[in-house]
Amino acid sequence: MKSNAYPPPNAPWLVRLLRLAILAFIGLSLLALLLAVGALAFQIAIQDRIVPGVRVAGIDIGGLTRTEAEAALTAAYQDVEITRYIFRDGERSWTATAGELGLNFPAEALVERAFDIGHNDDSRRSLREQAAAWFIGANLPATLEFDPAGAGDFLRRLAAEIDIERRDASLRLDGPAVSADKGITGRKLNIEATLSALIGAILSADGEREIPLVIDESAPRQWNVAEAAAKIETALSTPIHLVGTDRDGALLTPWVIRQPQIRAALEVRLHAADGSRRYDVGLDLSALERYLATLSPALSKAAVDGRFDFDPQTGELTALSPSAAGRKLNVEATIKRLEAAIFDPVNRRVAMVFEPVTPRYHEGLTAAELGITELVSEATTYYWGSWPNRRSNIALGAGKLNGIIIAPGEEFSFNDHLGDITPEAGYLEGSVILGGATVTGIGGGICQVSTTMFRAAFGGGYAITERNSHGYRVGYYEYANAGPGLDAAIWQPEIDLRFQNNTPHHLLIESSFLGAKDALQFRIYSTRHWRTRVESAIIREITPAPEDKFVEVDDLVLGQMRQIDYAADGADVWVYRNIYDSAGALVKRDQVFTRYQPWQAVFEVAPGDPRLELEEDESDATGSN
Repeated sequence: MKSNAYPPPNAPWLVRLLRLAILAFIGLSLLALLLAVGALAFQIAIQDRIVPGVRVAGIDIGGLTRTEAEAALTAAYQDVEITRYIFRDGERSWTATAGELGLNFPAEALVERAFDIGHNDDSRRSLREQAAAWFIGANLPATLEFDPAGAGDFLRRLAAEIDIERRDASLRLDGPAVSADKGITGRKLNIEATLSALIGAILSADGEREIPLVIDESAPRQWNVAEAAAKIETALSTPIHLVGTDRDGALLTPWVIRQPQIRAALEVRLHAADGSRRYDVGLDLSALERYLATLSPALSKAAVDGRFDFDPQTGELTALSPSAAGRKLNVEATIKRLEAAIFDPVNRRVAMVFEPVTPRYHEGLTAAELGITELVSEATTYYWGSWPNRRSNIALGAGKLNGIIIAPGEEFSFNDHLGDITPEAGYLEGSVILGGATVTGIGGGICQVSTTMFRAAFGGGYAITERNSHGYRVGYYEYANAGPGLDAAIWQPEIDLRFQNNTPHHLLIESSFLGAKDALQFRIYSTRHWRTRVESAIIREITPAPEDKFVEVDDLVLGQMRQIDYAADGADVWVYRNIYDSAGALVKRDQVFTRYQPWQAVFEVAPGDPRLELEEDESDATGSN
């Protein structure tokens, strides 16, 4: 009987396979255990070390502790921080190490980055990194740390030595000398640009480095300094000669304006606006202008108006004396010439500028143009019994006023037209009223000329602007029933006779010395603007003249007598004037008032004349009262 407990004929092979499988499992298990134990041992071995295969810039630091790796890297890059950098500005240079400029090698930080490889919290990641480092390798780049603050501090120290403030060009006057300061170019270290250049050098090849400093320059602004300096130098180069002629055309000695005077007149002003400037070189010649103004009267020559005679029959003017052009120093134009010459390097000679002065009344004028058409007013006085000297003075004074034309609105001045009353002018001694007495003086009789002129102007209706009476009634002025109150005294230079031509027409004054009739006449020709009526004098408060007075003189012999003053009663006198328009309506009524003091007759007699004793007796009697 067969048993089923025996294996089939191929059973030994299956057993063997099973055994082999069991053995393989056991072997693999043991291998896995060995690998696990080995991995554990590896992890324990590198837990404080850098994973093998890790490098920094090719330097193998795998398997090293962090301290060992840091020492190795520091040794390899020990020259980085002592590398010198040279900063150059032209011939000057400054040196600084990389460390001073803020550059350093961060060995500790690099070691920490290397240590982080394969030492992560994620075990799988750590194993992958460890395996990659072991089989492939891990090479970290070497990096440098740069702190710009250090380089900035260094460059700012350089800037303190390099920076120069720009100074613009300027002018300077030192006495008569002028100097132009061309200024200074401004220089400023451009720290930002230089820092960029430094960073670029740090990133370039190793070794000693040279850094060109970036300097910003600003050239001085010249404005117009050179032009202004040249102008001043020209002004002060040589003196100026001012030339001119006298009234007769004769060349005068030149006035020399020297450099100190020119220097004192120079004005240099700096104008600044909108970022631009300009030097203006000018002159203040006001002092010289004032000086020329004082010279002007002596160098100028007044135009001479013609003197004319009017013929009522023909209505034409005849020249009694010709007109003559004058000249006037043009101070303003002369100053302008001087200004031009001062800044002219060649022409340093200046001619004064004289402008012609045309006479107002010349031979080309007609009576009709001036409105002179008829006789408006006339006055006649008499000088019967006058001494020859008095007659001569009257004739001379009357001739000075003959042929004068007065414009509308113009004021006539007797003294101005008469001129000086002096012996040089031809006047002789005569009787004049001075200090309450009639005395001998130059020009006696001229008051008869002024009185006659006054009466013509008063009778013509013209505005009397100044009239002064005599102290007492003068017999000459009351001849031919003329009456008192219409005399006019003058005394140069204080006392004058003035009247205004207050009509729209020119007037012509004519005088006639009628020697055969012992008469003086003034006529005023114009166009009648109004009609005038002068009333008879009103005489009040008459005061009798004092007793005659006798004075002893040595040039008379006994029995001779000479009267030097004439008795006149005192009185208050009014003379009224009525002015009517062309229609006959009264336009104005005015008056002249005169208060005459009583005046005694004075006689000169020889020594011993009995009338002198009578004079003394009366004086004693008066003194005893």
